[in-house]
Amino acid sequence: MNDINLDDRKCFDMSQPVYDHCPGWPTYEPTIVRLEAEHEKDGFQAEQIRLNSHTGTHMDAPFHFFPSGRTIDEIPIGNFMGHALLVDLRGAIKLKEGISPSHIERYIGNISKDDIILINTGWSHMRGFEEIYHHDWPYLTAEISELFVAKHIKGVGIDCMSIGGWYEGTGRPAHEVLLSHDIWAVEEIYFPDELMEAESCFFMALPLKWRHFSGAPVRAVGII
Repeated sequence: MNDINLDDRKCFDMSQPVYDHCPGWPTYEPTIVRLEAEHEKDGFQAEQIRLNSHTGTHMDAPFHFFPSGRTIDEIPIGNFMGHALLVDLRGAIKLKEGISPSHIERYIGNISKDDIILINTGWSHMRGFEEIYHHDWPYLTAEISELFVAKHIKGVGIDCMSIGGWYEGTGRPAHEVLLSHDIWAVEEIYFPDELMEAESCFFMALPLKWRHFSGAPVRAVGII
């Protein structure tokens, strides 16, 4: 892989913040942050955090759904970065609607082998504690997931809580199709509006190296 020259390039933070009791998957225990050392008492500060590995902007490894699948620490580091196609579905997708190949028809011809597909539904700017954010997001259907498999992409990212839906029958298909083919998923991506002026970017999502984990938080970055 060639070195990345950042001269005259713009870097965009595509991660949602993690903090005490931040938004998270509705059935998981909340994120808890506490201080183990404080400036006033100890002369320095250190925090302890209790969180689910699938909190904030995070990556799903195949092990998330498949006992024999790769864990997050087993994925080669080069797989976490590459050319990414920015798919803009803001205003084109409804609440609780499955994203199908027809939704991305104008992008399909531009998908190349080992691309990363980043799907902006507008959900990242809604992040909060409302019921709608935690249950009614758009999601990937099995059909679009199978299209991505056929295109031999490297990974897919979305700004929603999950690539699958919340409601019965909608959560597993995308995960099962993609993860069974070693295609990772990054969920709860943040999309800066300025980044969406571009058609593509160089994307990096580097997960913490947690041994034998099904996923991990990432610091996601887009470069144009």
